[in-house]
Amino acid sequence: MSPRASSRTLAFLTAALLLGGCTKETSTSEEGQEAEARTLQKLRAEADRVKQGGATTPRPRPAQQEPEESKLAVLAAGLGDNGPHKLRLPGKNDTVHVDTVAVKVTGLEASHSVKGGSGKVGLGLTTEDLFLRVELITQNVGGMPAPLTLDGAKVTDAKGQMYPLARDAQAVAGTKPLPTTWAPEQRTEVVLLFEVPPDAVQDDGLALVVQGSGGDVRIPLR
Repeated sequence: MSPRASSRTLAFLTAALLLGGCTKETSTSEEGQEAEARTLQKLRAEADRVKQGGATTPRPRPAQQEPEESKLAVLAAGLGDNGPHKLRLPGKNDTVHVDTVAVKVTGLEASHSVKGGSGKVGLGLTTEDLFLRVELITQNVGGMPAPLTLDGAKVTDAKGQMYPLARDAQAVAGTKPLPTTWAPEQRTEVVLLFEVPPDAVQDDGLALVVQGSGGDVRIPLR
């Protein structure tokens, strides 16, 4: 091959390479411009939609904790409550004397809701904690009337945390007003209601505390 032909071949290859490079660069540039145009078109469309009264596209929000009011509403509707749950009585359920009034635990129940009894139909209360229903049988075994105020009764756990009588629940779901004096030989069934945390009903140290003339008297519930 002559030097002149060789020069023409080299020039042709160089031109081809340059042409190919220019074509690729031009193609890449055109793709970028098209992508940018599409993006601008979407932004203009969104702006026009908002101007015409449409709401802006919301961003995904992190999951939020269910409001306390919603939880109570679910419980009040009976959707998250299977009704009263009977609890086992204490293993050593001895009769305890508060002065001359003998007291024995006959029933324990826990529930999120309490409802009114006779004459209180339609009334009810709901809590995220638990209403603890303590049923007692009492009898004055002395020969004289015995004063005993049960509206000051409390429930205590193993840590010493005290839970007073749930007065609203007592007024709604108590079977009858609490007596304040027991006549000689008087035998009376009593219902006491307390609002306690769910873990408290499983506490082996749970006890009912009633005040007698000589101080507090502890009646085991678990």
